[in-house]
Amino acid sequence: MNLDSIKGAFQGFDPNDLDFNSAGNWPVGIKFICYLLLFSAIVGAGIYFLIVDKHKAVEREIARETELRQQFEAKAFQVANLAALRKQMEDVEERFAELLKQLPTDKEVPGLLEDITAIGKNAGLDIDTIALQAERKSQFYVELPINIQVRGTYHQMGEFVSGVSAIKRIVTLHDYSIQPSGGQLSMSISAKTYRYDDTN
Repeated sequence: MNLDSIKGAFQGFDPNDLDFNSAGNWPVGIKFICYLLLFSAIVGAGIYFLIVDKHKAVEREIARETELRQQFEAKAFQVANLAALRKQMEDVEERFAELLKQLPTDKEVPGLLEDITAIGKNAGLDIDTIALQAERKSQFYVELPINIQVRGTYHQMGEFVSGVSAIKRIVTLHDYSIQPSGGQLSMSISAKTYRYDDTN
């Protein structure tokens, strides 16, 4: 198709006279241009949606790359510090084992009461009461309260408290009260020891 034939196809053509119902009777040049425009529109739309879809996929992968990089950095840090973390864990386990040794077992509690009684007598105190109270369960340990009532001088009581604090087993002192009593001082104090609750 040369230029003269295209010009001839458009001679006497008025764009306002186009009727889509009679598209089959249009000149060949008009049909060619319409097909070309329709084909271009379809191809253009396809390319546009393909590019948009690919662009969204690329954006998703970029976002995922950032997340994966953060995960990689976190895991690389853990791997780099693995030896230090293992050593720290061993130290914690060793310290925990040492603390467990300081907690009396059920069999050792009567001996602990005898030790506290001996400390009071060695300090010169008169022992009124050293009695184990009902135990209280916590999440990981059992608390064993001990009610202590003694009489003596201020210095004797100080020596007694110091002696109880020096016991190798864990014993803590709480809620003390000192009152004058017949020329002496009377002290009421609560001691607490603990044992590991292995039922958890």
